[in-house]
Amino acid sequence: MSSIDWVVVGASLLGIVLYGVWRGRGNADLGGYLLAGRTMRWPAITLSIMATQASAITFLSAPGQGFADGMRFLQFYLGLPIAVIILAATAVPIYHRLKVYTAYEYLERRFDSKTRTLAASLFLVQRGLAAGLTIYAPSLILSVLLGWNIYITNLLIGTLVVVYTASGGAKAVQYTQVMQMAIIFLGFGIALVLILNSLPPGVSFLDAALVAGKLGKLNAIDFSFDLQNRYTFWSGILGGTFLMLSYFGTDQSQVGRYLTGRSVTESRVGLLANGVVKIPMQFAILFLGAMVYVFYLFASPPVFFNPVEVDRVRSGVYGEEFRAVESRYEEVSAERNQRVREYVEARHAGDAAVVAEAERALQGSDADAKAVRTDAVAIIQKSDPDAQTSDTNYVFLSFVLGHMPVGVIGLVLAAIFAASMSSTSAELNALSSTTSVDFYKRFVPKARQGEGPTAARREVLVSKAATVFWGIFAIAFAEYASRLGSLIEAVNILGSLVYGTILGIFLVAFYLKRVGGTSVFAAALIAETAVVACFLYTDLSFLWYNAVGCLGVVGVSLLLPKSGMKTPEPAAA
Repeated sequence: MSSIDWVVVGASLLGIVLYGVWRGRGNADLGGYLLAGRTMRWPAITLSIMATQASAITFLSAPGQGFADGMRFLQFYLGLPIAVIILAATAVPIYHRLKVYTAYEYLERRFDSKTRTLAASLFLVQRGLAAGLTIYAPSLILSVLLGWNIYITNLLIGTLVVVYTASGGAKAVQYTQVMQMAIIFLGFGIALVLILNSLPPGVSFLDAALVAGKLGKLNAIDFSFDLQNRYTFWSGILGGTFLMLSYFGTDQSQVGRYLTGRSVTESRVGLLANGVVKIPMQFAILFLGAMVYVFYLFASPPVFFNPVEVDRVRSGVYGEEFRAVESRYEEVSAERNQRVREYVEARHAGDAAVVAEAERALQGSDADAKAVRTDAVAIIQKSDPDAQTSDTNYVFLSFVLGHMPVGVIGLVLAAIFAASMSSTSAELNALSSTTSVDFYKRFVPKARQGEGPTAARREVLVSKAATVFWGIFAIAFAEYASRLGSLIEAVNILGSLVYGTILGIFLVAFYLKRVGGTSVFAAALIAETAVVACFLYTDLSFLWYNAVGCLGVVGVSLLLPKSGMKTPEPAAA
């Protein structure tokens, strides 16, 4: 990487931190620190919601997901438009009317303190771990680029985020997220254009798209009904809707973004606009990965994209065997290169019979290349049973470093860092909100005593300390993230373990007015046990965990006695 690239990355990181500290100054009370004084307009809310969801994991791992598995992951988001419409009509006005700081405050008013504590605790554990994954993703870049110890890189990135998030709160988070999304769109837009421009002369955008389609990389929709298949139309529409309802309706990292709106309308429009924009954005990111796959059809790809694992196996007892596989992969890749050129030429010539034959030859050579790659992965695993056998997270990074021009490398890396910082800052702000409002103000006697400027300053100080604590927690968990395979899947599997249960609690609160707190609390414990059992003992796709948890809470709570009934207050206390 050139000095120009380092200047671009360094200037971007420093600019984000300084801008966040500057915009977040002057928070005198908890409302200003946690909710930006409820002053945000819908465009900032939309970008903040998108930036919170689209972490560096999205921009680092999703292109690799598109490279390895095609567009199937897009189905994960099919439930999003449905979810945001439901939430805009129901949850948003309730939260605004009650003037809550966190979503979990509502549960105590509707049920009781133990139900609120359970939901808030599930959120804290899940989101604290997820924050570790969002810190790890850019740390992976620096560790590969510089050979730094991963512990040091996690600490560096985590500290940068904690500095401006702790100092400026929600205002710093949301204003920097607007800046960060601009860097992200610019970086990845340029990357996609350059990939297409890097294709050989005579290979058009349409040619590239058709080749990707013929090799199964544009398989965006799968209507088969298979409960063990992670990504289908049905898992996206059904399981995905449950997940998105829980994420955007009950996860404080997202609820906190639209609670900053100056009105119900601003919050609603911001949430709905995200539902409109998110799927096309995710399509573009996955399509970027598919185009990287097409690019490597005309180039010479490595047999495995994780350089650490490749170096380790080369220097081990299976080094000769692995190098033989690498040589074989070069041969089959050259054969595939010839076949893809023949396919493009046949398509330009327009002879249907020749095109069909060229297509079969291309698919056969691609299958041969995949088989050799499978052999390489088997040797890596044989050499080290604990080795990472998924290189999805390294595909896009490898392409950027090897084939992007000077300056653009720095811009793309700056976009990945910006994505990580935007998501992590929102997560830390949400963790701070939940810790301060749902635990500190309820369980610490001193927090319930006194009013005025002194008490307000103490609450802000506690919230800042909570931000620092959860930053340290996330950094600690980031040290283990490398063991989790594809980051884009790991973070969503982690969320699916608790989102369905939390969503079930909120659905009962919103719609089943005759169910009381004790019943829903017991139902939530039973449902969460069922979700964990599905994860440990079945092959059920993780998207269905959300339906299991949600329907479990609703169904079991209806069967239990209607005890612990409580009528919600019409407004905040």
